Amino acid sequence: MPPSNSPASRIATGKTATGKAADSAQVRLSGTEVAALVLSVLWLVLGAVVFAVFGLGSSDGALGFLITALVIFLPVAMIWVAATAARTARVMREESARLHAAIDAIRKSYLTQSQALVAPGGGQNSVARKLDEIAAAQRKTETALATFSSSRPLPSVLPPRATAPGPAQVAPDDDAQVALPLGTPAEEIRPPLERADFIRALNFPETAEDKLGFAALRRALKDRPTAQLIQAAQDVLTLLSQDGIYMDDLRPDMARPEIWRSFAGGARGRAIAALGGIRDRSSLALAAARMKSDPIFRDAAHHFLRRFDQMFSSFAEEASDSDISDLSDTRTARAFMLLGRVAGTFELSVAPVVSDRT
Repeated sequence: MPPSNSPASRIATGKTATGKAADSAQVRLSGTEVAALVLSVLWLVLGAVVFAVFGLGSSDGALGFLITALVIFLPVAMIWVAATAARTARVMREESARLHAAIDAIRKSYLTQSQALVAPGGGQNSVARKLDEIAAAQRKTETALATFSSSRPLPSVLPPRATAPGPAQVAPDDDAQVALPLGTPAEEIRPPLERADFIRALNFPETAEDKLGFAALRRALKDRPTAQLIQAAQDVLTLLSQDGIYMDDLRPDMARPEIWRSFAGGARGRAIAALGGIRDRSSLALAAARMKSDPIFRDAAHHFLRRFDQMFSSFAEEASDSDISDLSDTRTARAFMLLGRVAGTFELSVAPVVSDRT
């Protein structure tokens, strides 16, 4: 129960007092109504005296009766119309004053609660501080991703060139290594990228302190096809963020792994319609409008869709259903669902969304 001196109590008390005053005003006549009543009585008395002294209204006929009624009652009606209008204006002024008082009390209550939420040392309240921490972490992540994309890590130093193909050489740790001929690409020397690192890299680091995410991203950038997909994904994610579209805000309907495998096998259209699980109407409308009006965004989106298609076709050959489910929950996969639906890959038209938005 709020204390007696709280703003809510003051609002309730003021409302009750005003209501009682209004009830009493309905019973007690105002000055305007008293004046109208006096004028009405005077006019009726004056009319009766005039008609009695001068003998007016004695003529027979409906016209004479009508004229007499108009002369007597029309001024009285006009007096009470004016009195009613004055009473209505007074009630409206009282209601307006009461409403202003209630608004002022609510504003004071809000200011009091806001000051109560501020820490004694002058710090921000917990909600504002949490929002600032999230915004700062997002800025750090975007800065780190921009650094990785602009300065790609150099590949490992290649082993010294062999003068001629020779027998197997024994390393100091007794691990047998086969000497490679001249001209061997660095991709063939480097071990293949683990699927766990590949999936983690496509999701990008969660925060600036996500060491495992950054380590997986560095390893993925050393693989050329994966690096191209990550670069394309980062481009579209950056362009989407300019319209306030962030993959963390999207909650798509997850498709079954067999539908993803059908997509990897070349199926298109209605057969893979479940992959377009993005239902956020505002994000679909903004992306569709950007796709139509911005040629840079359109080229980046189609380039990303091609890269994702090529990557997933090779990924699904050896990936398990669990790996496919994990990959479909990454930020890169969500961007594919959004842009694929906008581009019509799943034959799910976004025209109704755009019309509702506009």
